[in-house]
Amino acid sequence: MKLKYYLPLIALSLMGTGCTTNNGGAKRSGIDLANLDTTVAPGTDFYQYACGGWMKSHPLTAEYARFGSFDYLRENNREQLKELIEGLAAHSHEPGSVAQKIGDLYNIAMDSVKLNAEGVAPIRKDLERIAAIQSKQELYPLFAEMTRNGLSPYFLLYVGADEMNSSTNLVQTYQRGLGMGERDYYLEEDENTRNIREKYKEHIVKMFSLTGFTEQEATQSMEAVMAIETRLAKASFSNVELRDPYANYNKLTPEEVKKEIPAFDWDAYLAGFGLKDITEINISQLPFVKEVAAIIDMVPLEEQIAYFRWKLIDGAAAYLSDELYAQNFDFYGKTMSGKEEMQPRWKRAVAHVDGSLGEAVGQMYTEKYFPPAAKERMLALVKNLQIALGERIEALEWMGAETKEKALEKLATFHVKIGYPDKWRDYSGLEIKDDSYWENEKRSSRFEYDYMLSKAGKPVDRDEWFMTPQTVNAYYNPTTNEICFPAGILQYPFFDMQADDAFNYGAIGVVIGHEMTHGFDDQGRQYDKEGDLKDWWTEEDARNFDARAQVMVDFFDHIEVAPGVQANGKFTLGENIADYGGLKVSFQAYKNATAKAPLKPVEGFTADQRFFLAYANLWACNIRPEEILRLTKIDPHSLSKWRVNGALPHIEAWYEAFGITPDDPMYVPAAERVSIW
Repeated sequence: MKLKYYLPLIALSLMGTGCTTNNGGAKRSGIDLANLDTTVAPGTDFYQYACGGWMKSHPLTAEYARFGSFDYLRENNREQLKELIEGLAAHSHEPGSVAQKIGDLYNIAMDSVKLNAEGVAPIRKDLERIAAIQSKQELYPLFAEMTRNGLSPYFLLYVGADEMNSSTNLVQTYQRGLGMGERDYYLEEDENTRNIREKYKEHIVKMFSLTGFTEQEATQSMEAVMAIETRLAKASFSNVELRDPYANYNKLTPEEVKKEIPAFDWDAYLAGFGLKDITEINISQLPFVKEVAAIIDMVPLEEQIAYFRWKLIDGAAAYLSDELYAQNFDFYGKTMSGKEEMQPRWKRAVAHVDGSLGEAVGQMYTEKYFPPAAKERMLALVKNLQIALGERIEALEWMGAETKEKALEKLATFHVKIGYPDKWRDYSGLEIKDDSYWENEKRSSRFEYDYMLSKAGKPVDRDEWFMTPQTVNAYYNPTTNEICFPAGILQYPFFDMQADDAFNYGAIGVVIGHEMTHGFDDQGRQYDKEGDLKDWWTEEDARNFDARAQVMVDFFDHIEVAPGVQANGKFTLGENIADYGGLKVSFQAYKNATAKAPLKPVEGFTADQRFFLAYANLWACNIRPEEILRLTKIDPHSLSKWRVNGALPHIEAWYEAFGITPDDPMYVPAAERVSIW
């Protein structure tokens, strides 16, 4: 499934990753001793101690801005997908079959000769369509058309669960339209941000020039784009503001929207999506949409045409000639992330097929790589984690009985998804044919977008998956109160059928606990057991929670991720609470599971030590300075190092397992530690 049309779930537990069935030579303990750096004491820098050996043996290659144990798995996952996809691409298949679509789309993506011969020709008609606009009234159907094509100028229109009535799907808007993705790149004045901003301007000029515009036209277009995008950035909610569900909920009738934002032609805009008869719409960031209306109303038409052209060129670059792709990579890959080299074409082609026909690929993947025994063991682990979290909730001194009762009800009603969906997507309506890579991308985008639009006003399908089975990741979705663990994550180093409970509870157990805790983090706790945005906490308990969460905010705010650059404790609060909660809950579940038969030391490590080493090894990673700065701006997860060194100092059992004392640099006095779950 293409996630581009769905907003991020309340918290994706992990960075995007991949998988492997190879256990990397790990022994029964699950711990690979080569991953360690025993020249560093655990209490000095546990991340280096647990992961230093891995980082030394896996240096960054030119292709990567960051490379971690997740990315290592991604490489193996791609090889598996490549084998499946190339097997289909090597033969002819019945027209219209899934095999034909997968194989042909891969071959189209791999055909560099055709792509380079075509140059910018595939987007010529789209450019002409934009150039033919004669009035601002004509912008609205163009706006809708480009959104359906996956380009999303100005803001996104999507369909998702009504957060106040989570059983029904609601038409909603969400701020978009920034070429650099994050508003801070347009507003902050530090040297690094100013440099990226200037490089972005140069990039826009180069891309317009490569598309056939004169130097003067390209420069004028760049100035128009920057003026519009800067206005959008100033009106955008910050990443912290986007985490407040109430501030982003403004459900109105079409008549109320028209009165609230009269300068915007809502009838023409919604008609472009075939949504003439809707009765409600959520304007998620109301000030932002008002600013868009003001831009359309006030900014000269020729400048808006330049902006729409830019959204087309920028969005289509990955599906055109090598020259355009290389220039796109030069800015987004090199300048913003520090990458030195593009991915080989086959990796990009596999990723595109995976994105366009995700569940079709996933069905092949799970049939070959996902053993039923893994699902059974996962179900047992999930059940044990639920029991442990319930025990921890019942034991909380700071939470009252009324809130506890409702929290336990919510925990008991978690909808658990493991492996793959019970019902697979139907791709019969998606046409893949040999015209151009870009035209196939547009058809794929429209297919996915129209599938989403078809849900407007209808009941939410709580069995729908928001990740493909081959994805190495997991999520919690608050509006369905569900936790989901795709097949891709159920492999080493997250999960090892041959390893004991110390390893598996420290690895996949913490991931399970992480997702469960999201239901009770600073965002998830605002949704009830049905998935509705509803205050079910007593006033005193809510104050207690906020005070304890603030300890986490303050702790991470003081972490220096780069010289002069601090972590953002408020932005990363949900993920940090989930890491902390996952560790606490999974450790208790592991102790429950081994109470009658305690595990013995293996290879010099106690079972408790192996629990924490398994957790730390998930985050082994090398990263470029540019990527540290970029992720600190855009990622709600803490950087890998701090998911270890920022989380463990708040876990009492870690101190006991490794004998951490006040003399150790990582020691945090008990009174200053986070104490929530």
